[in-house]
Amino acid sequence: MTTTWNDNVPIYRQLRDRVVAMILDGALNEGDALPSVRQVAADFQINPLTVSKAYQELVDEHLVEKRRGLGMYVMEGTREALLKSERERFLREEWPAIYARLKRMGLDIDALIEAARKHERSGS
Repeated sequence: MTTTWNDNVPIYRQLRDRVVAMILDGALNEGDALPSVRQVAADFQINPLTVSKAYQELVDEHLVEKRRGLGMYVMEGTREALLKSERERFLREEWPAIYARLKRMGLDIDALIEAARKHERSGS
């Protein structure tokens, strides 16, 4: 498996963000086991300590739990907690710039809804 890493962000952080995205996208559900540290390290050709650091961040954030001898598992309530925090972060950090750009372009909510409907109909 080949992947492109962003040189401006530590790999462990990017790996942590990938797991979060998998949870939000439903690829990993509550109660599911995360791939083993050894497997992820081999798949991405990275140091197992890097994977462990990413997984430890997820544990520290109470998104996954360690089960002795079994591995790491997505905790109950994780997806809902992530959705809440990601929505808050989006509205705080990303939305102001998007809103300003929409305003500059003269786009209103009706135009956005119509564009979203066209996008959904096209199956993209």
